[in-house]
Amino acid sequence: MEEEIVYDLVVVGGGAAGLMAAGWAARDGARVLLIEKMEKSARKVNITGKGRCNLTNMCSSEEFLAKIRSEGGAEFFTHSLKTFTPNALCHFFKKQGVKLEEEAGRRIFPKDGKAFEISDALRWWCADNEVVVMLNTKVEEILTAGGRVYGVSYTNKRGFRRKAEARAVLLATGGASYPATGSTGDGYGMADRVGHTIVPVRPSLVALKSSHPKMSELNGLRLKNIRATLVVDDEPVGSEFGEIEFSVRGVDGPVILRLSRAAVDALIDERRVEIVLDLKPALEEDIIRARIGREIEGLEPKTFAIDLLRKMLPRGLVYFVAASADINPKAWADRLSPEEIDRIIGAMKHVSLPIVDYGPWEQAIVTAGGVSLDEVDPETMQSRLIKGLYFAGEVLDLDADTGGYNLQMAFSTGRLASQLKQ
Repeated sequence: MEEEIVYDLVVVGGGAAGLMAAGWAARDGARVLLIEKMEKSARKVNITGKGRCNLTNMCSSEEFLAKIRSEGGAEFFTHSLKTFTPNALCHFFKKQGVKLEEEAGRRIFPKDGKAFEISDALRWWCADNEVVVMLNTKVEEILTAGGRVYGVSYTNKRGFRRKAEARAVLLATGGASYPATGSTGDGYGMADRVGHTIVPVRPSLVALKSSHPKMSELNGLRLKNIRATLVVDDEPVGSEFGEIEFSVRGVDGPVILRLSRAAVDALIDERRVEIVLDLKPALEEDIIRARIGREIEGLEPKTFAIDLLRKMLPRGLVYFVAASADINPKAWADRLSPEEIDRIIGAMKHVSLPIVDYGPWEQAIVTAGGVSLDEVDPETMQSRLIKGLYFAGEVLDLDADTGGYNLQMAFSTGRLASQLKQ
C-alpha cells in the first residue's frame, strides 16, 4: 500500500520547478513521489511565452541578476544560478531532444515554437527516472514533528484522505497567477501553517488599467520603439523602451509588463500612478519642430492639419494626438501657430495615462511575494525553520522581468533543491 512506502522526497507541484527537481533527485538515486492536483502536470509551462515558452535568457549573470525585482532576490538567487546556468539548462533540454533557438533579446525558445515540447520533455525526464507521479491529487498539509518534516497528507482523486511519508518535502506549488493552470496559491497556506512568513502576494508582469477618456480610440494599437516612464506621486521611478499594446481599458506589452510590478505596489499603497509615453524617444523637440516645418513647406495649399499628422504618426495615433494637442483636425496645416505646433510636439513627447488599476490574477504572468527568502537557505533551498523542507520556483518571494528569467529561476531553484543538501 502507498502508506507503507517511505519516500526520500515528496515533491508538491508538477510545474517547471517541481518536475525538474523530481527528475534530478530520482536520477541521483532518491525514491521520489510527485503530487500534482491537476489532471496533467506542467500546464502553466504550456502557456508561457504565448504558447511558445521563453524558457531562459542567455545574457550575462550580472545582467540576469539585475532583472530580479524582489528585495534581496538577486543575492538569494546567485548560488542557484551558478548551480544551474542558462547554458546548463539549454544543454539539458537538448539532451532531451528539444531543439532550441535564440531570438531577440537573447531569449531562448523551442525551435518549433511549441511550448509543449518543453512540458513533454519534463514529463519524460521524470518518467525515465522512475518518479512516481500522482495526478488529480491535492496535498492538504506538510506533516512535521520535532522541527522536521516526515511527509504530507493529501486527498486523492477518489476523495480519500491519505498520507505519504518522506524524509524530505519540496514545496513547488507555484504562485497565484494563471489560476486555471492550478497555480492558486495553495503553497502559501501550507508554508504559513508550518511557521513560514509569507510576503504579501500580488500580480506582477500584468497589464495596467487607465482612466484616460480616449483609451477606446487606441484599442488594438501596437507600437514599437516607445519610451514609457512610470511616475508615482509626480516622481519618475522607472523607464523602459520597447513595444506597447493598447486595449479599451489600458496598456500592455513588454514595456508595461516590466514597469507593472512597481506600479502595482504603488496602487496598493494608494499612491497616484501614471504612465508617460514618449512616442518619438529618438528625436529631440527641436528636431521634431524642424521636421514639421519641412513637412508643411512640402504640403499643397489648404492641406488639413490631420494630413500633416498622418505623415508623422501611425494611423491609430493621428486623431488621438490631435485631440491631446487641442488641434482642430480640419485646420489648415500652413496656418498652425507656433503655440499649436508646440502643443503637437508636447502631445508626441508626453502622453500621460493615469493608471487606476491592474489586471487580475488570470492575466498576471508571475506572482510577486511568497515565502520569505530570509527563511530559506540560498545554498540548499532548505527551510531555515523546518529540517527537510525545501522550496523552489514561484512559491518563493522571487520574481523578475519578462524575457525568460522567471522560468530559469524555477528550473535553477528546482535543480538546487533536488540535491537534498542538509
